[in-house]
Amino acid sequence: MAGQDTLLEFPCAFPLKIMGKAHDELAQSVLAIVTRHAPDFDGATMEMRASSGGNYLSLTCTVRATSKPQLDALYLELTAHPLVKVVL
Repeated sequence: MAGQDTLLEFPCAFPLKIMGKAHDELAQSVLAIVTRHAPDFDGATMEMRASSGGNYLSLTCTVRATSKPQLDALYLELTAHPLVKVVL
């Protein structure tokens, strides 16, 4: 399709992996951001894993992506958060 700037077909299940400093507020902040952009996201499905040293936390949120602008806005807000180090 001409002008298509993504290989994704919407809507689709899109996993986001968010890594940040292990902090009490990280999961809650990420959940608030994700549900702002994907209101139907179920926080109970968020997967959490601590690093071996316990200094970092990896969160996986699989959202129902509806558009590339939605994902772009989600990435921008997540990466701007001070506790978030990486979003994949």
